[in-house]
Amino acid sequence: MQELLSKYDDYDLEHASLQFIGHLQSNKVRQIIDKVDLIQSVDSLKLASEISRQAVLKNRNIDILVEVNIGREENKSGVIPEALTELLYEIKDLPNISVKGLMAIPPICDNSQKICKYFDNMHKMFIDIKGQNIDNISMEVLSMGMSDDYYEAILSGSNMVRVGSALFGARNYNI
Repeated sequence: MQELLSKYDDYDLEHASLQFIGHLQSNKVRQIIDKVDLIQSVDSLKLASEISRQAVLKNRNIDILVEVNIGREENKSGVIPEALTELLYEIKDLPNISVKGLMAIPPICDNSQKICKYFDNMHKMFIDIKGQNIDNISMEVLSMGMSDDYYEAILSGSNMVRVGSALFGARNYNI
């Protein structure tokens, strides 16, 4: 969030759509709600409710992706796969918020077969949820794959990849 805010005035907002990726704390939502078009990392009803509340206050609609902790890693955010459908049903009726799909960051793997298994599991969840035709849940976007594994992600059905490091180099965390 700090990086987004520190660079916000430098963005060419006429020709770009800003998306928030990363862990977002509920108490920080108000700082970005009017600056982004999509929040890719919603992992709880608490966060979704605050996004909805802030979107109502700003009189705008906001699109979100629900983050799935596909590798069940304790050090990563995201809803565990078994709790995904329940969370979607809790979020679907929140005002001014629209679930556009899912996102995931799988564990670091030492070969493409292992990573593909995670991506394939995500794609299956995506298709299964899409088939349920839940109101306000469109399942248009499956965001998975980053600079090191985007190829495998695309082969497994991803239609959005995050390749910032490949384009811009490694992030400077000392900002």
